[in-house]
Amino acid sequence: MVIVAVVLHDVFTAVVVPRPTFRPLSPAALLRRSTWAVWRAIGIRTSNSDRRERFLGVYAPLLLITTLLMWILGEVLGFGLVVHALGSELKQEPTIADAFYAAGSALETLGTGDVIVTGPLLRAVFVVAAVIGLGTVAMVITLLFSLYAHFQERESGVVTLDARAGAPPSGVTLLETYLRLDMTDLLATTFSEWELWSARVLDSHLAYPILAYFRSSHDNESWISALGAVLDAAVLVVTTVEEVPKGPALMMAEIGNHLVEDLGHWLHLEETGEVGVERQEYDEARSRLRAVGYILGPADPGWEKFSQIRGRYAYRLNNLARYWATPPAQWIGDRSILSRHH
Repeated sequence: MVIVAVVLHDVFTAVVVPRPTFRPLSPAALLRRSTWAVWRAIGIRTSNSDRRERFLGVYAPLLLITTLLMWILGEVLGFGLVVHALGSELKQEPTIADAFYAAGSALETLGTGDVIVTGPLLRAVFVVAAVIGLGTVAMVITLLFSLYAHFQERESGVVTLDARAGAPPSGVTLLETYLRLDMTDLLATTFSEWELWSARVLDSHLAYPILAYFRSSHDNESWISALGAVLDAAVLVVTTVEEVPKGPALMMAEIGNHLVEDLGHWLHLEETGEVGVERQEYDEARSRLRAVGYILGPADPGWEKFSQIRGRYAYRLNNLARYWATPPAQWIGDRSILSRHH
């Protein structure tokens, strides 16, 4: 019954509770942490980028199925031991294999007639097992639909950013595109939309951590890189670009930093406060923005403020990108992979 209780608590906190829960000894969390480390190590050794992304992309759906099987097998194990302990209430004293078979039949409501119960206590156990088995499957099916709804909501923002920020996405490219297409008046709307996007991702990915392992289905795209690109664009507007509304950009930077910070804490990532961008890279970004027609503030104060704000999220963002082995982008992730595999 202890085994059954542990499994039910894991199912309840993973599926029913719509908020982050600290579960260091959760079977689902232990399975996720142990298998991802191995899966990632194999994936990043793949030289071909397409095969690497396909291999890493299989992990989350496979983990979802494996977690369901783990829960069901845990319930079969727990109830099987209970049936074996109460074997005197069966018409024929069961072996351990017979007990597991009887428990599995009850959990999945197979209704086989070769298990004859003679005692009231074991009858109650079989009824409870049937209810729990059906409930577990029903909750996991509900979780599946919920996960894919959150996934599609997340990816719709990532895909729409493709034409605006490139693939892999870049905050500098995003700002260049908006000015080139005479869309700078829509920058505030974009930052507001991504502020809402970040809040939704923060809520869903901490409540259902497996969502973070679902990779984008398009080449050179990642929700981590997309978030980083919009964050970088927002910080450039706040610190460097003149004559563009800074309020929405500042709000986006705040909620984006909150998202990155909470995910970093959840994964226990190291925090250093490094900006992640060299001064030369910042100056090159300024040159690109000036070339398309932006009016820029002074370089030195801009760099100082840019470093200060970006340092709040840069290292966590890069750690998240490295942890999930996302395709590298401008200023984001392990960019050395570009030279090794492309």
